[in-house]
Amino acid sequence: MLTDLTDWVIDVIDKMSYLGVAFLVALENVFPPIPSEIVLPFAGVVARREGATLPGMIVAATAGSVAGALVLYGIAAAIGPERLRAFIARYGKWFRITLADIERAERWFDRRAVVAVLIGRCVPLIRSLVSIPAGFRRMPMPTFLLYTVIGSLIWNTGLIGAGYILGEEDRWRKIEDVMSYVQYVVIAGILGAIGWFVWTRFVSPQGRRRAEQQLADDGTLQADHSIAE
Repeated sequence: MLTDLTDWVIDVIDKMSYLGVAFLVALENVFPPIPSEIVLPFAGVVARREGATLPGMIVAATAGSVAGALVLYGIAAAIGPERLRAFIARYGKWFRITLADIERAERWFDRRAVVAVLIGRCVPLIRSLVSIPAGFRRMPMPTFLLYTVIGSLIWNTGLIGAGYILGEEDRWRKIEDVMSYVQYVVIAGILGAIGWFVWTRFVSPQGRRRAEQQLADDGTLQADHSIAE
């Protein structure tokens, strides 16, 4: 399946050049299984041939990055923090997530929004998802666009430039091998964060006590509500 996807990506870029790169990068931002580690280096290979230029490919990829980022931003902004809070208020106890947790996360993002968007655009797997909290928090659009463009330019220039330098003879495919190791590191970090969350909220003695207290509080609130009725 991955081979078929890679062949399709290469075919699209071969036939559509700049437009194909912009389309694939925009799609990759919304649908991460599209491998940017294939799209961008091969765009560099095509730029080495006649009919395309390296700056043109970088601009096309960056335009696609911004378009895809705006889609996710718009979806998250449409859902909005109110719906997220309502969901957590109703179902958060099953995930051991409270409204206070959401508020802390929002304060953290508000303090580091610029760094999160700028650096997040240069991290595999995270680079697409960073648009979601930005949309939830309604990050000012000019700021979001500015740092999305800067971060995307860094990422796109690096991978397209590497493909341009390595050129044909499938040497550009080595970039995918290198980036796969980077993805493993990112995945390990994400799994570590999930493991820490599960431990603190479900396994540790403090987490169990917190859950029992939350259930007790919910029972008290329901009882008070019944009496009021």
